Amino acid sequence: MVRGDPMAETEKKASKKSWFKDLKAEFRKIIWVDNKTLGKQTVAVVAISAVTCGLITLVDSAVIEFVNLLINKDKGVRMSEVNWYVVHTYSGYENKVKANIEKTIENRHLEDQILEVRVPMEEVVEVKNGTKKQVLRKLFPGYVLINMIMNDDTWYVVRNTRGVTGFVGPGSKPVPLTDEEMVNLGITGGEEKVELDLEVGDAVVVTGGAWKDTTGLIQSINDTKQMVTINVELFGRETPVEISFAEVKKM
Repeated sequence: MVRGDPMAETEKKASKKSWFKDLKAEFRKIIWVDNKTLGKQTVAVVAISAVTCGLITLVDSAVIEFVNLLINKDKGVRMSEVNWYVVHTYSGYENKVKANIEKTIENRHLEDQILEVRVPMEEVVEVKNGTKKQVLRKLFPGYVLINMIMNDDTWYVVRNTRGVTGFVGPGSKPVPLTDEEMVNLGITGGEEKVELDLEVGDAVVVTGGAWKDTTGLIQSINDTKQMVTINVELFGRETPVEISFAEVKKM
């Protein structure tokens, strides 16, 4: 068995001893604060942290309010631009046009721009072979009514739907129906009242608008405004937002 060099072993021990000695010397250079100073510094850190958290909360709340204001303002502006228009179609294509437009609305997510497509119908009594029978008949054959916001996208979608020959208006330029024309056609000027089969605490999913596909629990219901309030996650925290009855569905 070969033994190590005694000189090398001695130098190794001396080096280790010197390292510990230097370490102890460095520790002696550290100036430890007294309890009083430590207490003051701790209080200062806590105070600064509290003020910082408060400022972040205030800024966060202000940003959220601003975002909600923009959303509600934009929605209000857009809803003020909604009008009823009349589209001329090939005879017998009215229901096909309605179905095709509704499919395009779904595919292109235009639910907040084209709100309703309607083929006015009336119930009449037909007499055939001496027998009376109640049937539905198109009130205005060759025409379809559309409640929409007129812009380049919606005009293109409607105008290029198969079976549509154009909008009713001078030179096929879309002209919205007047209030008097809407009354004559049996169209109410205001929004249709929605009956909501939901309660506070129910889980819902938003089906349209700026919060589409968002889920949340109903916090409150306003029948007069036709709005529900749900909490949504915004900037890392739950924020209450108002959603129309027509844009929520129970999960």
